[in-house]
Amino acid sequence: MMWWWGGDHMGAGGWIGMVFMILFWVAVVVAVVYLVRYLLTRPGGDRWQNRPPDWREPGSSASGQGKSDALRILEERYARGDIDQEEFQRRRADLMS
Repeated sequence: MMWWWGGDHMGAGGWIGMVFMILFWVAVVVAVVYLVRYLLTRPGGDRWQNRPPDWREPGSSASGQGKSDALRILEERYARGDIDQEEFQRRRADLMS
């Protein structure tokens, strides 16, 4: 019996082991927090948040803003040569109506 360690049943080895167990779990929690912070702040890690300023859910458009976006895209396609003048005029007339 170890009466000189305070008279309890754990002794010095038990207390030291308990302190190391607490330090181990604190280190695990700190490591998880740093891992999550690293994954969220690394370059390119938040690509899902990089949206155009006027991003909206599919199917929801502000009045007038949807048409101007569509017209801008149509003009870009015409400028690139993806569509000819006749198709551009026809689609622009559809968008303006």
